[in-house]
Amino acid sequence: MKTEWDYTQLAEAYLKRPDYAQSAIDQMLQTAGVKKGDEACDVGAGAAHLTLKLAEYGLKVCAVEPNDAMRANGVKRTAQFEDVKWFEGVGEDTGMDNDRFELVTFGSSFNVCNRQEALKEAKRILKDGGWFACMWNHRDLTDPLQKEIEDILKEHIADYSYGTRREDQTEVIRESGLFHDVVYVEGTVVHEILAEDFIEGWKSHGTVQRQSKDKFDFINAKIRETVEAKGEKYIKVPYTTRIWMAQRK
Repeated sequence: MKTEWDYTQLAEAYLKRPDYAQSAIDQMLQTAGVKKGDEACDVGAGAAHLTLKLAEYGLKVCAVEPNDAMRANGVKRTAQFEDVKWFEGVGEDTGMDNDRFELVTFGSSFNVCNRQEALKEAKRILKDGGWFACMWNHRDLTDPLQKEIEDILKEHIADYSYGTRREDQTEVIRESGLFHDVVYVEGTVVHEILAEDFIEGWKSHGTVQRQSKDKFDFINAKIRETVEAKGEKYIKVPYTTRIWMAQRK
């Protein structure tokens, strides 16, 4: 199943991306009122960053991912969980049954969907009173190293934009008319990351790849140069996990 955004060449680098803040995930699960054994659908599950957290909580997870390479990595990473099943599908057409899930999540994937169509699909597969949630990990752009990297991106990509991934999703969800009031959750985390893993992780950024085009390798080389100039084996990277969630009407 193909999508406009092809992550095949980014799949291995995606494994280097950081986890979501556990405090934000805990708040989301508490707000949704899910319990161990409930069913969740993780849409655009990628390499299982969010799927793993749902499984570790004790949920039965249907992980939906359109890209073969990403899905293969996700299958490997969740092999120890019998209650995680993987499927090919997209946010607008998951292939899941009607009225099945207590929770439907989009971990860093809602922005690559037609959001209104994805909301319709989420409502379709949610049980009455089930919860939709979308989330992203946002680097703290006031951190000195992250500011240097932002300067690289803006210097070499004309009109660089994060698209919808850094937007407030409240109005988009409200406009659908399919959910009750939006609940916003956030949590911060400082990841201490091998500098090499952080550098390699940049090769997974589809937003940068699409906008930089033939400059993508050059930009990654500049990021490597900037990080290596710090002379540190490990670097601390502050993130904020931002979650927008709403209950199905």
